[in-house]
Amino acid sequence: MAEDSDLEKTEEPTGRRVEQAREQGQVPHSRELGTFLVLIVAAAAFWMMGNWFVSRSMAVIKKGFMVEPKFMHEPAQMLSRLADISGDALFVFSPLFGLLLLAAVLPPFFLNAWVFAPKALVPDFKRMDPIAGFGRMFSWNSLMELGKAILKACLVGGVAAMLIWGEREEIFGLFGEPLEAAVAHAGKLIVFSFLLLVAALILVVAADVPFQLWQYFDKLKMTKEEVKQEMKEMMGDPHIKGRIRSLQMQAARRRMMAAVPQANVIVTNPTHYAVALSYKMGMSAPKVVAKGAGAIALKIRELAAEHAVPIMEAPPLARALYKHAELDSEIPSALYNAVAEVLAYIYQLANWRQVGGVYPVPPRDLPVPPELVPEAA
Repeated sequence: MAEDSDLEKTEEPTGRRVEQAREQGQVPHSRELGTFLVLIVAAAAFWMMGNWFVSRSMAVIKKGFMVEPKFMHEPAQMLSRLADISGDALFVFSPLFGLLLLAAVLPPFFLNAWVFAPKALVPDFKRMDPIAGFGRMFSWNSLMELGKAILKACLVGGVAAMLIWGEREEIFGLFGEPLEAAVAHAGKLIVFSFLLLVAALILVVAADVPFQLWQYFDKLKMTKEEVKQEMKEMMGDPHIKGRIRSLQMQAARRRMMAAVPQANVIVTNPTHYAVALSYKMGMSAPKVVAKGAGAIALKIRELAAEHAVPIMEAPPLARALYKHAELDSEIPSALYNAVAEVLAYIYQLANWRQVGGVYPVPPRDLPVPPELVPEAA
C-alpha cells in the first residue's frame, strides 16, 4: 500500500517541475480568454470609433467609384490607383488592426504564460497517431470543451433573444426612418448588441480560466518518489551546494559583524587576526562573538573603531583564540587567566576615562600556554 501511495501523483509540482514544463512550451492557456479579449476590444473600438470608421470608409468608397478621364485612357495607371485606394482603406482600419493585435498577444500575460520555448517548435510525430487522436476526441478535456460550447451557445442565444425582445420597437421603427438615419441607427443597435453579447462571455471566461489553471497544475503533479528524486538531484548539484554554502557563510558573517559593536574588547595579532570577546554578568566564561583573519580581521577592527570598542594588541593570545575558540562559544579554560587580565585592563581603562587618575598599565607577558599558540603568521 505504501508503494502504491508513492506512485500516485498527489504532490503539488515543484518550481523546477514548472520551469521544465515551461521550457517545453507547456503553459496554461485559455481559448475563451483570448476570444473574449479580441471580441471585446473589437466591440469597444467600433463603439467609440464607429462614426470615424463609417465616415472614412464612405470617403474611400466614393473615391473608388470616381473614375477620372486619364485613367480611362491609360489603363496602366489603374494598378497605382488600386494601390492608392487600398492604402487609404488600410489607414482607416489600422487602429482597429493594432488594437486587435494587442488583444491577441495579451492573454498569456494574464496567465503568466508568456514564454519562448524553441523545443515546442520541434515536430512531435506522436501527435499524428490516429489512435491517440481518436482517444483525445472522447477525453475529459473534449467533454469540457463540448460543455463550454453548449454553455456559450445557450448564453449568447439567451442574451441575443433578450436584446431582440427588448429592442423590438426600435428595430421595427427603422422601417419608418429615412435611409441614412436608419442606417446610422441600425449601426448603433448592432454595435451595442454586439458589445452586450461579448460582455456576456465574461461568465464563460470566469469559469474557464480557473479550470485551465487547475488542469495545468494537476497535470504537473508529482509522486512522492519524484519529489524525493528531484530533491536529491538538486542537493547533489555542486553549483547548488556551493551557492548554499556561500549564502550560509554570508549570513553567518553578517550576524558575526553585527555582534562586534557589543563586544568588550578586540584582541589582535595586530594585523593578521582579530577576535572579539564579550563578557556579561552571569556568564560562566567570556565568549567569542566574532573572529577573522586578513580582510575579515580588518573589517572587525574598523567596526570596533567606529563603535569605540577597545582594541588590544596581544599576538599570542589572538592566535590562540582564533585557533582554539569556536565562534559563539566560550573560550578554552586554558585561556581564562590571560583573558581575565585583558578584561581587567579594559575595565580599568573605562574607569580611568570616567574619573581619571593613574593611567592603567597594559598587561604584558599574558599567561598563554605555548602549546595553544600556533606559528606566527
